[in-house]
Amino acid sequence: MPAAAPGGSPRRPASVRAILAHDWCDRLSEVLLYAGLIVSPWAFGTPAFWSDFNTTQFWSTRLMNLIGYGLGGLLVLKWFIRWRYGYRPARWSGPERGTGESASDGSVAWGWLGRVVTLGVGVLTLALLGYCLIAGLNARAVYDPVGMVFAFRPYVEWLPGSFDRARTLQGFENYLALACFFWALRDWLLGLTAEEARLARSGPEQLRRRLVPGRLARLGWVLTLNGTLLAVEGLAQRWSGTNKLLWLVEPRVNRLPEHQFGPFAYRANAAQYFNLVWPLTLGLWWTLRRERRRGVGNPPAWQRRATDALPLTVALMAACAILSYSRGGALVAVMNLGLALGLFIYGLRRRHPLTKFGMLLFFGAIVGVSVSVGWDKLSERFKETREGIEGREATNRTARRMAADYPWFGTGPGTFEPVFQLYRESEDEYWPAQLHNDWLETRITFGRVGSGLIGLAFACALLRWFLPGNAPGSWRLVSLIWVALGGCLVHARFDFPLQMYSILLLFLTLCAVLFSLSRAEE
Repeated sequence: MPAAAPGGSPRRPASVRAILAHDWCDRLSEVLLYAGLIVSPWAFGTPAFWSDFNTTQFWSTRLMNLIGYGLGGLLVLKWFIRWRYGYRPARWSGPERGTGESASDGSVAWGWLGRVVTLGVGVLTLALLGYCLIAGLNARAVYDPVGMVFAFRPYVEWLPGSFDRARTLQGFENYLALACFFWALRDWLLGLTAEEARLARSGPEQLRRRLVPGRLARLGWVLTLNGTLLAVEGLAQRWSGTNKLLWLVEPRVNRLPEHQFGPFAYRANAAQYFNLVWPLTLGLWWTLRRERRRGVGNPPAWQRRATDALPLTVALMAACAILSYSRGGALVAVMNLGLALGLFIYGLRRRHPLTKFGMLLFFGAIVGVSVSVGWDKLSERFKETREGIEGREATNRTARRMAADYPWFGTGPGTFEPVFQLYRESEDEYWPAQLHNDWLETRITFGRVGSGLIGLAFACALLRWFLPGNAPGSWRLVSLIWVALGGCLVHARFDFPLQMYSILLLFLTLCAVLFSLSRAEE
């Protein structure tokens, strides 16, 4: 007898048409995921808000939102097919792998806790979206950017509110698209490739030897190739001496070539992007090499050669983070390279000392060559460090008054720029579009309540790897993703990486990867 649906009616068996529809949605999701990750940095960095100073290319934000909504629609359709027809595609979290409550993946309690954490992040996602929507609908004011005046309106004091209805609702649109991207990526990553499905049919023990799922490897290759092309284009643009992004668009600010890098009008944003990509590439290379030594899979010769070439792309992207002439980018790149070296020394502790010495030479060469090539410009930049920090701290002191006045619900997502004018002591005081401190700007705009929701969701995504029930992930890859995210958060203390759509999208992509992995059997 067919299984009963939640409404009580018999659930139809999955038809060929339903299975093909699900497969079509899955394939189209992969295309949209790749498209979003590839296009976002090339679209001049993709500003988070349309009035950002970095670019006038507002279409890029709209395009990225449409991609996110498309992914959300496909995800809902896949969920409906699974629910309505009882279709169970081959997935890492299913019986094909032997996961869930099996002894090999841990106790029943740990498996139950993993599902609770996953559900909790889903609830937190809805809570954050609801928080932004309520703040926009319950706006304290409507801001006129031309006249630079606020039209105040009645609002409910015990609910989140906003000082700029339009920007907060725009923020809700952005975050809704990003949430769709996050959950669509997680759902896609948990699916088995055709090769993995064949291994599953021969016995779950074959899958347990994997250290990185096939779909994650494909995603890593896409990000690596895109990052490499960005690095090559950025160096070519810098050496050509043009002040037009991609030789096409001259930004309204940062018009000097050394202030830009590649499609990013702000060189620090370019460094922040590269410092997120190259640790992922390094972890992918390390894990794939480990799989090969374990005799897992049989990749073709061209793929093995491409894997062996990945350290060159790591060196190029890490070098670009330094050669962007961003002080923070250079310091974080050196810090992350040091942390990565420490992880390699630990992972290779049983190998011959010459192997460890070779890794030391590799990481040292990246830093040494990059710094020597760009030292003239970098040294001038570091001479201005004290003046730059003092200027930013002066702005931060003004911004802290904003956080103190609206501690719980904040001023509303996306409202930092218009509200800051109310706190300037004179018309001569610098009026930033973004605060060079993402931590403080988030506290100002989201308040303690919204910031707490964000922090809790991030912590759950970061630590989900320790619980069973997901795709296998080697500690080598996971630890280097942690390095990348940690470096971005250091950037965020002194700059605004998470105010750029392309960087925030990549940050959430790495969080979704962590949220889709569990400890592999190594």
